[in-house]
Amino acid sequence: MLAAFDDAIADGVDVLSISIGGKTGKPYAESGIAVGALHAVRRNIVVVCSAGNSGPDPFTVTNISPWIITVGASSIDRVFSSPVVLGNGMVVEGQSITPFVKGTYPLVYASDVEIPGTTTADTSGLCLAGTLSPALTVGKAVFCWSGDTRQALEVQRAGGVAVVLGNSYDGVGVVGRPYLIPGTVILSDGKLSVYQYTQTDLAPTATLTPAITLIGGTTSSPTPFMAPFTSRGPNVIEPNILKPDITAPGLNILAAWSEAASPLGVPSDNRVAKFQLDSGTSMACPHVAGVAALIKAVHPDWSSAAIRSALMTTATANNNLGKLITDVEGNYATPLQFGAGHIQPAKAADPGLVYDASYEDYLLFLCSTTGNLLDPTFVCPLILPSPSNFNYPSVTITKLSGVVTVQRTVTNVGVGNATYTVTVATPPGFSVTISPATLFFSATGEKQSFSITVQATVIAPADAFGWFYWYDGIHQVISPILLSV
Repeated sequence: MLAAFDDAIADGVDVLSISIGGKTGKPYAESGIAVGALHAVRRNIVVVCSAGNSGPDPFTVTNISPWIITVGASSIDRVFSSPVVLGNGMVVEGQSITPFVKGTYPLVYASDVEIPGTTTADTSGLCLAGTLSPALTVGKAVFCWSGDTRQALEVQRAGGVAVVLGNSYDGVGVVGRPYLIPGTVILSDGKLSVYQYTQTDLAPTATLTPAITLIGGTTSSPTPFMAPFTSRGPNVIEPNILKPDITAPGLNILAAWSEAASPLGVPSDNRVAKFQLDSGTSMACPHVAGVAALIKAVHPDWSSAAIRSALMTTATANNNLGKLITDVEGNYATPLQFGAGHIQPAKAADPGLVYDASYEDYLLFLCSTTGNLLDPTFVCPLILPSPSNFNYPSVTITKLSGVVTVQRTVTNVGVGNATYTVTVATPPGFSVTISPATLFFSATGEKQSFSITVQATVIAPADAFGWFYWYDGIHQVISPILLSV
């Protein structure tokens, strides 16, 4: 990993897109990506990394160094709708990216066609490898309670001609796969209906309909929503730095595909494809890296931190209905999932103000957290700043006790004469005061500092979220706030 960073630095790249991560964050000195990224940022190279695919569990976000732009995954306003029509006329919502023609098949539930003794009460109905009886499966469509590629392959092995898969995730988020037999993934709220139908109808059937592309979110399925797999905070190494930083499209994204690998990546799949729909924060990361490259082209003198700030402060936490972004189950998501929000590329080139940081600022941050183990030439000062004081575009204060004040400094990257006023959406259970409430700039490049004073007012929740934004009549410079006692 470090050799790859060295080669990229030597090549003079401007942006690094790294779709590599782990199950959770690592100490900086133990992460090749963190160490290499710090060397790159020192040379003003923007480093963008995926947040990881270990969600929805908390504390799973990876690539958590503050000098890295960490990207979560959210949806776009496109769905490949493939409903399943049961023999009793019921239509069950489903999605598919598998090419097939419309067909009607005898339908069986997996547990009813299993080889005796191959499953337990916990595994019955899951279409695990080697569990389905060919004598009972051949020529039929099989409903697997939950599954993906392995389950579709098991149905095919046993002679099934189609597969209906219960979504592995609750809610609306379906990760599309191009199966080798006709297959549709039904949403979790439709699984019980399909199961009951197979158990009560004497000759159950299912009609699988080829997918059609639907564009645009609806009131019942607003977009974007957070992908179910996207890794979440809090930051396991330094909880006073919010990670991920931002979210971008990462669910069923059209991507270039190596012809040396089959679409499913299994021996029985001999198909060749130049493009495929793929999902993961590895898909979201290049979106942000590409936008960072565009900003770098427009503003070649901006630092890596300034570009991160521009991306974060122009992001949106709202969906197409103007309400807070949700997760796949319709619950309101939080900055621990989407960071500053969903990326808005068109706004990022003109953010108005930026929160800048230098290489020395990152070393000071290390001094005040884990200790500076990455640059022995830098001597830590005796008086160390709080990690919450790091000049980040978000504000996170954990284990809050009493009254705490942190500082931020913004740089005017807009017109010379500008006046910004602040508005605060206060996290519930806390008071937040920003001073001064108005910032005056007389020149481009001028810096102004302000303080943020917070205090718990009642019995505060475990995590409380809010926002503040600076506004000059044109630019809205938005920052999330996360507070906990």
